Amino acid sequence: MAWWHDLKERLAGAPRDLAYQTYEQQLRHELVRERLPKHVAVQADGNRRWARTNAPDQPLIAGYRAGADKLVEFCQWCADVDIDVVTLWVLSTDNLNRAGSEVDEILTAIEELVTALARVPEWHVGTVGDLSLLPEPIAERLRTAASESEATAGSLRVNVAVAYGGKHELRDAVRSLLAAEADKGTTLAELARTVEVEDIAAHLYTKGQPDPDLIIRTSGEQRLGGFLMWQSAHSEYYFCEALWPDFRKVDFYRALRSYAQRERRFGK
Repeated sequence: MAWWHDLKERLAGAPRDLAYQTYEQQLRHELVRERLPKHVAVQADGNRRWARTNAPDQPLIAGYRAGADKLVEFCQWCADVDIDVVTLWVLSTDNLNRAGSEVDEILTAIEELVTALARVPEWHVGTVGDLSLLPEPIAERLRTAASESEATAGSLRVNVAVAYGGKHELRDAVRSLLAAEADKGTTLAELARTVEVEDIAAHLYTKGQPDPDLIIRTSGEQRLGGFLMWQSAHSEYYFCEALWPDFRKVDFYRALRSYAQRERRFGK
């Protein structure tokens, strides 16, 4: 009678599924294109906690792979509403201090993620972060996958933040600026007198891209964590309780609705 039990469960879930679909469609209908963000960034937290709850008998990589699958799905949601840029923070510099076996599992999932993203012809995929902190074979494979995607004229730009830390980015930007000015013969005294905000911005990992309009953080965490420290000066934040693999399209639409209802003043 197992079939009867399965049938009853499906029938019981049908009204719930219909209600969810109706609510999702309602949220989508409420979105006004002109009020939507052009650049959405996400701190995809909760993969490890999700694995310990939903796959306790499996290695932690099960959670990271579930999170990676959700990131691909998330990018498609963004493409469907004409968002131009998506930045996915998948590995922080602090995360590199975790146990070596866990870092290896995270890096395996990230490799699979970047490869999957780069296969979508409509997406232009790149990495942001300090890849020199990663094992060279992995860093090279990430560079290769990203460079192959760079050749495509994608309508959606996807930044995968790997070995990324906000303080590290600012340090690297200053180093790059100093080196570039030294090559031109600029003295430190001259640079100190003339350097402008735009000069530093031109050496960020995301140089040439718009700053994020909306930053989403999942798993109930309500801190910034150093994500896009420079670029997020005027960003709007949305915090969601769901663990990242459980993040649904309705959660995404709610974030967009919340953003659209805000009046952005840009410090004025």
